[in-house]
Amino acid sequence: MARFQFDTVVLEVPDTLLTTSIAEKMATGGYERSEARAAAMRVRPGHRVLELGSGVGYISSLCAQITDPANIVTVEANPEVLGVIRRNLDLNNAAAVTLIHGAVVGRDFAEESVLFRIGRAFWGSSMAEDTASGDAVVEVPALSLCELLATHRPNVVIMDIEGAEQYLFDWKWPRHVRQLIMELHPSKYSSRTVKKMVDCMSQSGLTYDPGCSRGTLLGFRRASGD
Repeated sequence: MARFQFDTVVLEVPDTLLTTSIAEKMATGGYERSEARAAAMRVRPGHRVLELGSGVGYISSLCAQITDPANIVTVEANPEVLGVIRRNLDLNNAAAVTLIHGAVVGRDFAEESVLFRIGRAFWGSSMAEDTASGDAVVEVPALSLCELLATHRPNVVIMDIEGAEQYLFDWKWPRHVRQLIMELHPSKYSSRTVKKMVDCMSQSGLTYDPGCSRGTLLGFRRASGD
């Protein structure tokens, strides 16, 4: 078990989940650095946070130092990291964070489960477009984003779901969402899809947030007066 310190957050990761690249980024503080910076900038005390793609629990642990851990819901599809996430939340006094197992889907997805590919590196796992890869493919619960938003009513949504974000921008998002912090995966879809996501946010009353955006990390804030 390897242990890493990120300023005020400590993470423990089993050796079986670590590649050389992941271990190096964690050791040097590069792991999810942009996401952590954006979360620290935009999450405020009292905010309700919905995180899609828990990783190993870093961002939700960080958010729990800003707002009440009971206000945070984090969703992860990979069953192999659920225990790791829960342990890291406990290590960071964030036991009250709600951890949900499943893959987030759009409102038109009708099935109760979805195929999910478990990559050799935990951060490369994603919804399975096919089963031809040598990676393990498992069936996980399908979680409607519309239902998650309606049930938990987050003010801030933080999203890193390895390309599945392309399916979540076909309708207006609710007004209680004040901030979106999203990792893009442009190798998995076209620039037209990126435009669709940006247009959806604009139609939902959220505008580009340059302050927390960096590289493929894209931020949106609710427009003033909306």
